[in-house]
Amino acid sequence: MKIDFDKMGGLVPAIIQDADTKTVLMLGFMNQEAYDKTLETGRVTFWSRSRQCLWTKGETSGNFLELVSIKNDCDNDTLLVKVHPHGPTCHTGTDTCWGEENTGSPLLFINELQRFIEKRHEEMPEGSYTTRLFTDGVSRIAQKVGEEALETVIEAVSGTNEKLSYEAADMIYHLLVLLTAKGMNINDIAQELQKRHDPNWDKQRREQKAKKQ
Repeated sequence: MKIDFDKMGGLVPAIIQDADTKTVLMLGFMNQEAYDKTLETGRVTFWSRSRQCLWTKGETSGNFLELVSIKNDCDNDTLLVKVHPHGPTCHTGTDTCWGEENTGSPLLFINELQRFIEKRHEEMPEGSYTTRLFTDGVSRIAQKVGEEALETVIEAVSGTNEKLSYEAADMIYHLLVLLTAKGMNINDIAQELQKRHDPNWDKQRREQKAKKQ
């Protein structure tokens, strides 16, 4: 990645964004040395213009910014740094340097859980229930989805909302495992639903079905 450090006398702005919630946390500056150290350590490091030295966010507070990715902009002079923050980002104790709360929809956790399940699939650690499901194979995982779906239906019809929430969570978890085992992702399902939201989707589907016939 080519970064134009010369345009601002050796520095480029680095916009720090939470990788999960998409909240902008802070703005700092990096030189080549700070950029290299960030990549090397996996913790975001800046160049302090006031102290004229490198500083790793969290080196005194413990509120590190764990690096997820770095992207350059179209002019090669501004960085978008996506992170997982460990604690508040601002030195004042707030989540962001604008005093905003870094909270996102609980739905964002679904993607985090999907990534966790995919990691389990890659590493297959012993003693993990998810590993056991993958070891048992697609048929067993599909069966578990069916069992949890039935439990969800039962609670919806004759149970409480609390139990319905519990069983529905079990069903969704096993569905994520099944999707992973099939080489798919929850985003594939979201894209399918997004297509169906198009007012012309049903018409297009009928036309495609007619062509096949």
